[in-house]
Amino acid sequence: MRPFTRIKQVAAASLMVVTAGACAGNQLGNILGGVLGGNGQSSQLSGTIRGVDTRAQQIAIQQSNGETVPVTYDNQTQVVYQNQNYSPTSLENGDRVTARIQSNGSQYYTDYVQVDQSVSGPVSGSTANVQLLQGTVRQIDVRNGIFTVDVNNNATLTVTMPYNPSSSDVNRFNALRNGDFVRFYGTYLSSSQVQLRQFY
Repeated sequence: MRPFTRIKQVAAASLMVVTAGACAGNQLGNILGGVLGGNGQSSQLSGTIRGVDTRAQQIAIQQSNGETVPVTYDNQTQVVYQNQNYSPTSLENGDRVTARIQSNGSQYYTDYVQVDQSVSGPVSGSTANVQLLQGTVRQIDVRNGIFTVDVNNNATLTVTMPYNPSSSDVNRFNALRNGDFVRFYGTYLSSSQVQLRQFY
């Protein structure tokens, strides 16, 4: 009788573990569904980038209702912008994106992010050509990948670094100092803003 009783106890304990696991899964599904309007399976999340934590490998995406959702990524995550692939670390605050979301334990995970509108990308419908520009560096914002230059006629241009710049352009940008004279190829985004294509 004792061995049979022990088997019943083990079976009962196993049933409790399975039930608890199912409850936890349902709770996660409810949370994911509540945030994304899905059923806990693969779904989409659209919003604006509010930060990229490279240490935690996490992207903060703010939805239209103001709620910010932290989403993890890894080296398999694709970021696509204008049919080109980039690293998640190329994402910038203000980029509008649509991410494919999956549940990953207690976190949300994305393996694919489509950049719908880049905060520093070309204006929609822009037909501006790449031009050779030159001027004197006045300000440098290394964190945001921006520098300003004084060009002819005392005009000042704000120059933004592109997605996935070449290593030589990154090194050149990091070496910039106020007062440096620079020549570069760029595309006008507006009358006072240019996106860098390549240092000359």
